[in-house]
This record gives sequence, structure tokens and C-alpha cells, in this order.
Amino acid sequence: MISTGNNQEGQATAVGRGVIFMQDYVLGVMESRFASLIWREAPITTGELVKLCQREFDWKRTTTYTMLKRLCQRNIFQTENGLVTVLITEDEFQGKQSEKFVEDTFDGSLPAFIAAFTKCRGLSEEEASQIQRLIDESRERSKDAGESV
Repeated sequence: MISTGNNQEGQATAVGRGVIFMQDYVLGVMESRFASLIWREAPITTGELVKLCQREFDWKRTTTYTMLKRLCQRNIFQTENGLVTVLITEDEFQGKQSEKFVEDTFDGSLPAFIAAFTKCRGLSEEEASQIQRLIDESRERSKDAGESV
């Protein structure tokens, strides 16, 4: 099943077979807090979500439903028969946010991003080792898929 629509900026979105195409992966502060709450609790009924938002954010029911509708229109979550479920995981969403940031800010160059980041803040030995492990794992996945890195 594929559903299509427009996000708030009018950019086309499409969802199908677990793949989400969306150009805008930027959330406001409260949208981020709300999304984190859903990712932590999902699947959750809309009734339970309203109660949780009342406790966590002091929101009224209408505020919760307005925010939920916004994030559903952006194909992050969906509601069906009063149940809120995740369409894109928090890790996937953060990955897309990161990709968009590097694309918009560094013309898609990950090395340029890392160079800028490490100029302002050096890497600890542990961070350098973790990054090296990620590079090695990426090379291994690419090799297994028959691609070159």
C-alpha cells in the first residue's frame, strides 16, 4: 500500500513498503519532545497518549490531537482505529535529519562535515575508535553488496 500527500511545506511525500520519502526532517522543539514520547511508548492508544501529554506537557486533548495530526501528515506516525503506531523509527528519522543537514550545510560531503566538527571539538580516542568501527562496518556491508567504498 502506498499513500501520498504533502507535508506542511507542500513537499511531496510517499509511504510504501516501509520506505518513507520526505524532504523535510526538521521538527520543532515540542514536536521533537512529542515524537520522542510516542517513539518511547508506541504502540499507544490515542486516549492513553492524551493522558500522557496532559501529565508530561500539561496539554489539552485538542493540542495532543493537533500535534499528532501534524506528525501523521509528515508520515512519521499513523493512527488507525485509535492506535498510534510508528512509520519511521527514531533512529531512521535521526539518520535522515543528519543526511539532510550534511546535504544542506556541506554539499553532501561527510568528510567536510567531520573536518568542521573536529576543528571545533577534537575526538577522544574512544570516539575515533567508534568512528573507525563504523567505517569498517560500512566497508564490509558495501563489499558484501558488491559496491565499492
